[in-house]
Amino acid sequence: MWPDTRLLDLFEIEHPILLAPMAGPSTAELGIAVSEAGGLGSFACATSTADQVRTAMDVIRQRTAKPINLNFFAHTLPEPDAAREADWRAQLRDYYLELGLDPDNVPSSTRAPFDEASCTIVEAFKPEVVSFHFGLPEPSLLDRVKATGAKVIASATTVAEAKWLDERGCDAIIAQGNEAGGHRGIFLSDSIATQPGTFALVPQVVDAVSVPVIAAGGISDARGIAAALALGASGAQIGSAYLFCPEAKVSDLHRAALRAARDDNTVLTNLFTGRPARGVINRVMRELGPMSTRVPAFPLAGGALAPLKAAAEEKGSSDFSSLWAGQAASLGREMPAEQLTRLLVDQALERLEALTSRR
Repeated sequence: MWPDTRLLDLFEIEHPILLAPMAGPSTAELGIAVSEAGGLGSFACATSTADQVRTAMDVIRQRTAKPINLNFFAHTLPEPDAAREADWRAQLRDYYLELGLDPDNVPSSTRAPFDEASCTIVEAFKPEVVSFHFGLPEPSLLDRVKATGAKVIASATTVAEAKWLDERGCDAIIAQGNEAGGHRGIFLSDSIATQPGTFALVPQVVDAVSVPVIAAGGISDARGIAAALALGASGAQIGSAYLFCPEAKVSDLHRAALRAARDDNTVLTNLFTGRPARGVINRVMRELGPMSTRVPAFPLAGGALAPLKAAAEEKGSSDFSSLWAGQAASLGREMPAEQLTRLLVDQALERLEALTSRR
């Protein structure tokens, strides 16, 4: 049926399709739908409180017995930089005044990496898969995750990162190309200038590591899945295509941006969090960036933009919203997630059969 079953055997799933764990849009319902269709569903924990993660996992465990992936960020918190924070607030001051906000009352932000509390949740719920973005947590925490029986996977944006993950015992590696929406999983470097695209990265990672490789970035339909498998990947991780599904927690403004997405209107930006992430171009990206050396380090940038986003969205504007989307988002279709997954499976198998029959 599928040409490579290593991932199916590893995760005990039916089809090599993984739901990208998208912080914000991620919901229990979205993860359940993909898992029930035979793929690997996920729930992104990065922007959720511990209680929210527990509630989501309670729902997931009640409604499906299929495997699920819990995803966490594994970043290192930066040292405080008061001067840089002040400069960032100064850059946003005119926007605050324009929207009737107090420029002297700018909230700060933080986002905890995988820590003791996160590990306790993993130990309590024992998800079948635990995935990490921005590297891996410190070894003692990683050992505890593995002790639960979870398979560990993580994102690599270069061959060097893939080898680093392989050497530290990841069970599979996500090769995330430059086309991917949302945050890049980059962690061994802070340069995006030489980041390869998915279909240049995947075969090189396949050749470099000893574990199954999952292709990610710019894969929104069956053609992308078939191409990834043809290049040696054992599976495909899909994000933007699932943002069109009703189960995804996506604002009306974000949905409108997704419907208008093209191959040339997304860009990598660090304005919203301090790390490069791909989204649909909007006003704040055009006027301040999209990549700026004056943005506070991840995850400190986001707090100051939050009031601007809220105020603008109340007026029907997405000028300050993070409209995450990959370069192939325009291929997305609006349908329930389980239906989409089954359609992708059927069409990808047809593509693969056609390729095989031509030999």
